[in-house]
Amino acid sequence: MTSTALVTNETEAPLGTASPAQPLALPDRLSTDFLYHHRLCPIAILPDGALAVAVTDDSLVGALDDLSVAYDRRVVPRAVTTQELDVLLARLTAADEASVEVERAVREDEAFTSDVRDLANQPPVVRYVNLLIREAYDAGASDIHLESTRDGLQARFRIDGVLLPGIDPPAHSDRAVVSRVKLLAELDIAERRRPQDGRIRVRLKDRELDVRVSAVPTVFGESVVLRLLDHGGGAIALEALGLPAALLATMQRLAQQPHGMILVTGPTGSGKTTTLYAALGLRAASREKIITIEDPVEYSLEGVAQVPVHSETGVTFASMLRSILRQDPDVIFVGEMRDTETAELAVQAALTGHVVFSTLHTNDALGAIPRLLDLGIPPYLVTTTLEAVLAQRLVRTICEACRESYIPDAAAAALLGEDSETPSALARGRGCAACRGTGYRGRTGLFELLELTDEVREAITARPSRPHLEQLAREGGMRSLRADGWTKVRAGVTTVEEVLRVSQN
Repeated sequence: MTSTALVTNETEAPLGTASPAQPLALPDRLSTDFLYHHRLCPIAILPDGALAVAVTDDSLVGALDDLSVAYDRRVVPRAVTTQELDVLLARLTAADEASVEVERAVREDEAFTSDVRDLANQPPVVRYVNLLIREAYDAGASDIHLESTRDGLQARFRIDGVLLPGIDPPAHSDRAVVSRVKLLAELDIAERRRPQDGRIRVRLKDRELDVRVSAVPTVFGESVVLRLLDHGGGAIALEALGLPAALLATMQRLAQQPHGMILVTGPTGSGKTTTLYAALGLRAASREKIITIEDPVEYSLEGVAQVPVHSETGVTFASMLRSILRQDPDVIFVGEMRDTETAELAVQAALTGHVVFSTLHTNDALGAIPRLLDLGIPPYLVTTTLEAVLAQRLVRTICEACRESYIPDAAAAALLGEDSETPSALARGRGCAACRGTGYRGRTGLFELLELTDEVREAITARPSRPHLEQLAREGGMRSLRADGWTKVRAGVTTVEEVLRVSQN
């Protein structure tokens, strides 16, 4: 399910907490199905004994009389939006269903309160969660990590691929903060022993964020990770990714081919989807049918039909790929080839005249070949359909606000192939407020491109050794990820340490 949170004024009272004089519970004769059907929700027992009820324009007014009878109280309607009503219903029903679990948890752990919902809606907790999301967004963080430790809850931001300290929560509010996030994501606040996943819609500074929430139990409590997806952002142009000039020209040519398959490889978070979005931007969406299958949809692409995957409902990459092949597509983007069925369908699509873009999890470009073979794709189909494999990593770039020159030591000079006695000056960041003391701000890519030449295709059919493939790839002009990294170090874009961090020999 999806809820909507409006991150605005820090002092704004949370919805549905208008000073109830008595705790609210559903009478035995009143079901949650009744509330959902009639589109209304009891909020609180007011000091004068009346029942405050949230209603929308779609609420069935006659049902208010039934609520009055069920609670044996006078009813006072309160107008709310449809989204606000959905949140109130989710909170009320979750709290009602969880009451037995909460009581059991209190007996097991005295620190856990039976009214976690009220704690989660306290102003300091609401302000902290709002501030946490705003700070993460302003810092350009991709994820917020809330980690339960022996000493309490710790917040960290993943900025430019690296975890950095965030804003620590108020004292003694660890479980309240976790419960607040779970309430917004419409998760079961009483369930602390199994993993849960949800999402929150956040409107922030005229932008809409889709926040994916994952909660898992740990030794000292729950660990919650919030993935921030900015749907107001757009795809980045291929020219802005940091591709060397020659490799950029090759990718521009490959991206506009009339048929065949192009793969981008690398670990999670290496920018594979961003690169393929940029490649899709070179296609003529006004004249071609372009369909993507993604998990999740990260950016909105003009003129492109984007299909999200929902594994829990049976909508997988393979099942959706089979369906969209009947949609007469020209270009297909498959978010990831995870299994044999998806790989076979993608190869068949490329074989029948479609352009297919997809990703694989391999360490380098050459690793895509054995991976496809392991997925059951015959060598002759690999050589017939695969046009190129682009491997990539992301490295942090030097902060311009605190950039300085320095002379590298002998070990660094040797890595760069320079004379250790008279090495050239390199650049690094001292660390400042602009980069949060890291010396880095922003990221760029390291790339290696394996284009399938006739020699490489012939070798794949014969199932050669990896050293032989590497030799053929180098002869065809492929430069390794690390070689591209050293070029960017010499140009003052990044540092030796960053290249060593993300690449391998």
